[in-house]
Amino acid sequence: MNDMREVEVEVVVVGAGQAGLSAAYHLRRTGFEPERDFVVLDHAPAPGGAWQFRWPSLTYGAVHGMHALPGMELTGADPARPSSEVVGGYFERYERAFDLRVRRPVEVRAVREGTGGRLRVETSDGVWSTRALINATGTWDRPFWPRYPGQETFRGRQLHTADYRGPEEFAGLRVVVVGGGASGTQHLLELAPHAAATTWVTRRPPVFRGGPFDESVGRAAVALVEERVRRGLPPRSVVSVTGLPLNDAIRRGLADGVLDRRPMFDRITPDGVAWADGTRVAADVILWATGFRAAVDHLAPLRLREPGGGIRVEGTRAVADPRIHLVGYGPSASTIGANRAGRAAVRDIRRLLAEEPLAPAAV
Repeated sequence: MNDMREVEVEVVVVGAGQAGLSAAYHLRRTGFEPERDFVVLDHAPAPGGAWQFRWPSLTYGAVHGMHALPGMELTGADPARPSSEVVGGYFERYERAFDLRVRRPVEVRAVREGTGGRLRVETSDGVWSTRALINATGTWDRPFWPRYPGQETFRGRQLHTADYRGPEEFAGLRVVVVGGGASGTQHLLELAPHAAATTWVTRRPPVFRGGPFDESVGRAAVALVEERVRRGLPPRSVVSVTGLPLNDAIRRGLADGVLDRRPMFDRITPDGVAWADGTRVAADVILWATGFRAAVDHLAPLRLREPGGGIRVEGTRAVADPRIHLVGYGPSASTIGANRAGRAAVRDIRRLLAEEPLAPAAV
């Protein structure tokens, strides 16, 4: 499909990470046929969602809370293998097992109002006309870079977590790591044995969570994130609500001073960072572990954003347009949350589209 004719389907799924594959599975399971009734479009070059872009030193054993996709467990994975390889292989097997026929690489450029109450999905591989859209684009493509005075004068290297490929390239260098989330602490613990010096700075004091992360804690955290998207505010990560898990590696980092946090600097100098009280730290590298934002710019023509900057969502449905469902957004950004959101989105879309029930397909 390389011309600009419109191909009609019932549902377009944008993104083939955890949330998108979960949604595709539930579409298939409840009677929608791939390529006839729905299509899955993925911009990535290979299966694996954002996992395929993670740094090689992030092993599968170091990944917290990777939940299996619906209908097929992930078993027997070597914890010492890179998570990008383990998850990429698992997603590839999953797509084949359920015949999801993901189209890639396909860039979705814009989603607009079409004709006859349908949506027009404009892509690098043509145009789809659809009655509903499941957006599962995640956040990896929108790394957040804060701006600080003097940033453009820094003579060293600046990079984001999205560009991080492992600690070896920082051997003998002085590194400032910015960010109080899980990625920031992972970077620091990896870099410490290689770098000449590391400095950790965060806007707010980090909160470490001791004790088990049980179901009640998880529900409470998700509820807080959900309340933000219900009000049309940009979603925060679940980790920002729950705090960082106080595991053995974190305890060692705290004890040996690697996780000795400083408040956020006030400006960047040509050779490092500086605070208002005159304190300075020399640096060769500034590593911004400052998170990501939802990759939803292709939805801009539909004007879904609220004055608060986010898309107001009830469950997975965009309040401003019931044809649009966002999965892996806000409270469903975790792997288990993405599975549940995929199922919920398909259930609601079936209600929206149902003139006659579709016969369940065997998968």
